[in-house]
Amino acid sequence: MKKSVKPEFDQYASKYTDLHQASMQASGEDSTYFAAYKAKYMAAWIGQDAKTQPLSILDFGCGIGNTISHLRQAFPEATLHGADLSGESVRLATESHAHEASFRTIENARLPYEDKSFDVVMAACVFHHIPPDERTYWMTEIRRVLKPGAQAFIFEHNVLNPLTMKTVRECPFDEDAILLPRAELLGLARHGKFEEVRSHYIVFFPRMLSLLRPLEPAMGWIPFGAQYVVHAVAV
Repeated sequence: MKKSVKPEFDQYASKYTDLHQASMQASGEDSTYFAAYKAKYMAAWIGQDAKTQPLSILDFGCGIGNTISHLRQAFPEATLHGADLSGESVRLATESHAHEASFRTIENARLPYEDKSFDVVMAACVFHHIPPDERTYWMTEIRRVLKPGAQAFIFEHNVLNPLTMKTVRECPFDEDAILLPRAELLGLARHGKFEEVRSHYIVFFPRMLSLLRPLEPAMGWIPFGAQYVVHAVAV
């Protein structure tokens, strides 16, 4: 999400899925599991409106659109949008998912949407690619495009999980990653004119222990999930 240089993700766009899949091998799952997990998590928080209301949803940092189909399943009545700094990623997302969502390239350091456009914004493991001195700005941009009372879900890697750290170290497109401790992301949300800011740890069990996954919703306070989510409501 850098403001002033050519997006590094242009070079990974065509092989993003394969690279992501390779980095997920230790979990026993493919990359679609994690995309579906996030969409279902948001829908569970939002409740019945996720199934019945024509919500407007933005996938900030959508990449090649791998989360869009899962968002469509979780939010069948929603209008879906994706935005990314990588023009090549946006091109591929449009090729694959134009029937499900509309996509735009982020230019001029600004989300290409009007103020108060969305009911939900998600950012799935995006902020660790944003330079630390730009994170406050982009959190403010997320807030700008949210309607009053709308919700943001910011997913990030858990720096306390050794397997997560190993995965990030070995992933080619995470070479520039500077991971955020949970406290940093909570602080960004609280200073970005959000209220009801909360967080939960997620993704605890690999596939071999999948029978234990129904326990995960009650485990969000335990700091050993592979990732965490900060959930905030716009003022």
